[in-house]
Amino acid sequence: MISDKMLEALNKQANAELYSGYMYLSMSAYFESVNLRGFASWMRVQANEELSHGLKFYDYIVERGGRVKLLPIEQPPLEWSSPLEAFEEVYKHEVKVTGLINNLVKIAVSENDYATQNMLQWFVAEQVEEEASADEIVQRIKLAGSDGKGLLLIDRELAQRKSE
Repeated sequence: MISDKMLEALNKQANAELYSGYMYLSMSAYFESVNLRGFASWMRVQANEELSHGLKFYDYIVERGGRVKLLPIEQPPLEWSSPLEAFEEVYKHEVKVTGLINNLVKIAVSENDYATQNMLQWFVAEQVEEEASADEIVQRIKLAGSDGKGLLLIDRELAQRKSE
């Protein structure tokens, strides 16, 4: 059985992951509105990935005999001033999620919950990948600067990302 403290924290994290999906979907809609369909596609794939992360927490809670509580999902921003601003927000968001995951690990350690510690290691590794991916795109957009041709090349490349 999972402790009440761990259960509450896992339910909050499921909500945070669903919010991430919602935020990336909002970013996808923004990029669609400015005709950067590759950026939009990348964000849509990312939204699906984050929603699947939320479901991993959902399934884990159920598997451990806990009660899933679906909390309200906060409305994400709707507009960004540029692709760079959007991806800088992606990077900051992923750093925040890393902190949330690290806090879950601390709680699992303090609760002597070895099963949850083990499950969370997948998310620890995933966050390394998420931060690196977001930072790489931020740096590439910075290199492109205000050159529309550079952004279009990045847009074309981002369109190649497929769901796993």
